[in-house]
Amino acid sequence: MVTRCFPGCPSAAGPRRAALLLLLFALVWGAQSCGSSRAVPGVTDQPSIGVAYVGPATMNLRQDLAARSASIIEVRHGDRLDILETRRRLVRVRTSAGMAGWVDANLLLSAEQMEQLRNLAESARDLPSQGAATVFDQLNVHTEPNRFSPSFAQIPENGSVEVLGHKVTPRRPSRPKANLVARTAANAASAKKVSRKAGTSLLPFPSYGAAVPDDWERISRPRASDLPGFAALPAAPPPPSDDWNLVRTKDGRVGWVLARMLYMAIPDEVAQYAEGKRIAAYLPVGDVRDGDQLKHNWLWATATSGLYPGEFDGLRVFVWSKIRHRYETAFIERNLTGFYPLRLTEVPGDTQKGFSLLAQDKDGLLYKRTYAFSGYHVRLISKVPASRNDTVPASGGAILAGASPQATQGGWWQKVSAWPRGWFSRR
Repeated sequence: MVTRCFPGCPSAAGPRRAALLLLLFALVWGAQSCGSSRAVPGVTDQPSIGVAYVGPATMNLRQDLAARSASIIEVRHGDRLDILETRRRLVRVRTSAGMAGWVDANLLLSAEQMEQLRNLAESARDLPSQGAATVFDQLNVHTEPNRFSPSFAQIPENGSVEVLGHKVTPRRPSRPKANLVARTAANAASAKKVSRKAGTSLLPFPSYGAAVPDDWERISRPRASDLPGFAALPAAPPPPSDDWNLVRTKDGRVGWVLARMLYMAIPDEVAQYAEGKRIAAYLPVGDVRDGDQLKHNWLWATATSGLYPGEFDGLRVFVWSKIRHRYETAFIERNLTGFYPLRLTEVPGDTQKGFSLLAQDKDGLLYKRTYAFSGYHVRLISKVPASRNDTVPASGGAILAGASPQATQGGWWQKVSAWPRGWFSRR
C-alpha cells in the first residue's frame, strides 16, 4: 500500500525543514568566515614593491587612509615592513605577522638609512665623551639632524646623556624623501613607456623674430643700475639653522638632539663664569684635596650662539685654590676656531697632565694642539697637521720645531700675564 502525501502533510515538512536549517547554517558560517577575514587585514599573497623600516620608537598602522581610522597593530623601531602600495605620502605596509595597514611615509626609513643609523651607532662607540649633559624636560632623539626626521628614542626628564659631536644644519621644512619602492623590471618598463610617450607629445619650441643683434648690450642701456638714485636690494638673510648634538644614551643608543635643550652637568660654581655663552664641552683635569672636600680642576670649551663653522671659540681652565677655597682661572684663550674632540692626553713628565683639541689657524689649515697642565700653569707644547676625518696627527712631526717662542709657548704676553696668577695662587 502506497501512501501519498498531500501539501501540508506532516511527513512532507521534514525535508523542507532540514533544507532550511542547512541553508541557515551555511549563511552563519559564511558570515563568520567573512568576519574572520576582516580581522586579519594583511594580504599574504600580495607581492611587495619595496622594503621599509619603522623609524619612530612606536608606530600604529591604520586600517584605512583616514587619519582617524582604527589602529590595527603597533610596530616598533627597526621592524621590517613590506610595502604593498602607495597613495601620495601614505604607504600601505605589511608586517612579518601578515598584518597590513596604512602609515605616513615620513615615518619610515629606507634600507640605506637604517644601515647608516647602525653604522653611526657602531662608530660612536669609540668616540670620546665631551661631557655629560642633562635635560629638564623630555627630549626626542632623532635619526638625523633634522626636526622632521623620525624620533626613535626619548630622553626622560632629568635624564643624562653623553655629548659626542656637533653639527649645524639649515632648518628645512621637511626631511629628504627616502626611496622606499624597489625599482623592479616591471616598474622600469612602465616608467620608460611613460617617458617615451611624454617625449613624443612635446614638440620643439618654435623661434620667432630675428636673431639677437651683436650690439645688444649698447642698445639695452641705460640699465637700472645706471640710473641716479638706484639702490641695490639688500642681501637676503641666511636661512635659519639649528645646532644639533650627537649624543649617546645610557642604553647605548646614538642619535641627534637639539643642542639648546641640553645643559652640561658641570658644577654651578664653575658654570656661573660662562658669560652668557654655551658650554660646548668640559673635562676634569685633576683633583685637589681641600680638607675633607675633593674638588676637580676643570677644562671647558664655550661657544657663541650661532657659531659656524667652529664648534667652540674659547678655552678655560679652572683650578681650585686651597687658600681662598674657590675656583680661579688658570688659563684662558679666546677667538679660537676649535673642533671636537676635546680629550685628555699623556705628555712628557711625571707631574704633568695634558689635553688636546683640533683648531683652525689663520692660514685656514687644521692642526691638533696639545697643551700641558701642571699645577696652575697651562702651555702649548705641540701643534701638528690634522684632519676632521682622522684625529690622529698627520705624518711629518710637530711643525713647531725651531719656531718662534710665541708660537710654541703660547706668546710672551701669556707668559707675563701668568706670573701674577702663579705667584698669588700658590697653595
